[in-house]
Formats: sequence, structure tokens, C-alpha cells
Amino acid sequence: MSANHARQWQQPRTQERPDQQKVAVKVQKQGWITKGEKIIYSAVGAMLVATGIFVVSFSSTTDTLNRDLQRLEQTVQTQQMTNEGLTFEMKELSRPERITKIAKENGLKIQDAQVKQTTAYNESE
Repeated sequence: MSANHARQWQQPRTQERPDQQKVAVKVQKQGWITKGEKIIYSAVGAMLVATGIFVVSFSSTTDTLNRDLQRLEQTVQTQQMTNEGLTFEMKELSRPERITKIAKENGLKIQDAQVKQTTAYNESE
């Protein structure tokens, strides 16, 4: 190879013609996310935020209902205990021995010594 030939390869081959004008080309830099992807990501993000808000709201409502339910159950349990106490007191006060004792104290005379306990009609229900 000759030295001339090597110089030809080293030098750029572009030769400008005097009749051509140089045109400046603007190259737009593209982002790594397109407009369509931005819209999709925004929609997915909005749905995730809306879902999060719904879940928090739902769990808050559920928690409130559970607390109300526990309060009601406690109230029912307290009322049941009160009812049981009153039922026991009612049975104690309606004993035949107590009734005859009070009757004697008030001056009543019992002709038949048999006092029977009566039961309420609705008690069996």
C-alpha cells in the first residue's frame, strides 16, 4: 500500500460542493416515557389512590360498626344479668311461706293451711 492510499482512508471523504447550502436540522430529544405511557401510568396511579381511599373508608366503617356491636352486646349482657336478678328476687318474694307469714302479721286468718304457688301463663314461653 502506498502512503497516498493510506492518507485517503484517514481523511474524511465528504467533499462539499459549493452549490449546496447547509441546512440545520433540529433533532428533538425524546424522553424515555411517551405521552401514551404517561397517560396510562397516570390512570393506574389514580386508580391505586382511589382504591386505597376506598379500602381505608371501608375499614373505618367496619371498625365503627364493630365497636357499636360490642357496645350493644355489652348492654344486652348487662340487661340479661339484671333480668336474672329480678327473676330470682321475684321467686324469693312469691314463696308460700313468706306470703303466709305476711298474712299472719297483718291479722289475716288462713282457713286452709295449703297455699299453692301459682305460675304465670307467659313464663313457659
